[in-house]
Amino acid sequence: MARKEELGSKKISVLLRELAIPAIFAMLVTLLYNMVDRIYIGNMENGTVGMAGLAIAVPVVTLIQAFTMMFGTGGAPLSAIKLGENDKEGAERIMCTSFSTLILVGVVLTVVIELFQVPILTLFGADAQTLQPAMEYITIYALGTIFVQITQGMNAYINTQGFAKTGMFTVLIGAVLNIILDPIFIFIFDMGIKGAALATILSQAVSAAWVLHFLVKQSPMKLRKEFLKPDLKVLGSIMMLGVSPFIMNSTESLLQISFNNQLTQFGGGMAVGTMAILLSLYQMINMPIVGICQGAQPILSYNYGAKNYDRVRDTFKLTFKVCMAYSLTAASLILIFSPVFARVFSSDASTVEFASWAIRIYLFGGLIFGAQLVCQQSFMALGQAKRSLMMALLRKVILLIPLIYILPNVLGDSAFAAQMGEPVAHLAKDAARTFCVFFAEPVADITAATITTLTFMQFYKTALMKKE
Repeated sequence: MARKEELGSKKISVLLRELAIPAIFAMLVTLLYNMVDRIYIGNMENGTVGMAGLAIAVPVVTLIQAFTMMFGTGGAPLSAIKLGENDKEGAERIMCTSFSTLILVGVVLTVVIELFQVPILTLFGADAQTLQPAMEYITIYALGTIFVQITQGMNAYINTQGFAKTGMFTVLIGAVLNIILDPIFIFIFDMGIKGAALATILSQAVSAAWVLHFLVKQSPMKLRKEFLKPDLKVLGSIMMLGVSPFIMNSTESLLQISFNNQLTQFGGGMAVGTMAILLSLYQMINMPIVGICQGAQPILSYNYGAKNYDRVRDTFKLTFKVCMAYSLTAASLILIFSPVFARVFSSDASTVEFASWAIRIYLFGGLIFGAQLVCQQSFMALGQAKRSLMMALLRKVILLIPLIYILPNVLGDSAFAAQMGEPVAHLAKDAARTFCVFFAEPVADITAATITTLTFMQFYKTALMKKE
């Protein structure tokens, strides 16, 4: 457990390992229970339809998490910077304002989703086949919105104080419980996709209780009644920094909607269902990198607040090297053994064939995704809200979402697209244009990673090098 003073003095490699390993473990556990959900759903009777319904529901889940990031992840680095400045009361005011806002937003989201789920899901790409399973999942999941807000939003304040193991247990408790409850509700109680949603929200409720107990009873930085009334000035600061992860997650929802709509048009139900598999495999690359960055965040934020700029530089360099090594290794393995990974999620031969093909296209840019994420997350850890926001917008809003619609029109009739789509021509409505939709992902990933890295290097030279 890293104490406050250790963030400014302990050897960086040791400190990063102590903070990152629990965070990585927590991310891997989260990945595992996300995958278990999809594996169970994919292997239900009529599992392909269930997977397609889940793919339609995922943007709603992502949107809920976006608000969690706005008011949770947005405030945590600010609290760490205040701690670095020896302003504990200021750090607690930020945390308490964040907590109150998360509760309020959770209530509003629950009401909106329950009342308007049919038009929302239809907008998100549901058709006659996928609307019912998507509704079954989201109706139950939305009831646990407040639990999600507390668990994920407030756990950021545990991690930012250096209590990485406690933060890991927040995730571990929910994940293990979810993995246990999934088969009980889905198969034994015969609840199908509704059982997966119920298992998730009950697990999140237990994790939320764990988080609140720690922040009220054990944490040096505590939730206090006198600070629970939202401070609008503090809230503005939280939102300024939180808008970047909010954009990242809300645009992820918009991105999934774009994929669903285009794949429904050109690929059909199997292509939409395959997106649920691709998202899980993308998380295999993405989430451990997020865990590493979470481990680095308290070190970066604290030392930036304490003006220990040499430690900021050394922490970034080490984090960048580790993240790049991981993304290269993980993406290479998934690309090489794509049929093996596809078979984990489905026993249907056609789905496995289609997914194996899609994986090799969609995940190619994952080879250098570590560079994109570590630079973007470092901007946020250092309080650079505008730069972090621009890099968040770059990959998804400026590049990827337009490319999903542009490439099928520009390349759809080309010999290149026809050749690349030929292996699944018997499984898709328009295989060439289906390829173009998937191909948008690596084009955007590689371009964004290059630009984001160059932008951070410029900031590194002009801002951090001056501070010696």
